Amino acid sequence: MKIKNGFILSRVGDDMVAVATGELSGEFSNLIVLNSVGAFLWEKLSAEGGADAESLASAVLEEYEIDEKTARADISVFLDRLSAAGILES
Repeated sequence: MKIKNGFILSRVGDDMVAVATGELSGEFSNLIVLNSVGAFLWEKLSAEGGADAESLASAVLEEYEIDEKTARADISVFLDRLSAAGILES
């Protein structure tokens, strides 16, 4: 899965914010404020080819001090929210 084309991630002050651009800005006019882990996951999902839940979990466990159960649960919630908002594509 990956972030649909047309979303960009930018730093605004101390926050990381994702916004829709181009045609998507008419469909999705919200700002998405992400913490550091959310921005990390967003960048992985925005990369060429995207990422699956397993590779996201591996990357988070390597980058952050967090237990596997919590990481997988948090990633699942994050992906569910992005999917429900129509931001992810297969």
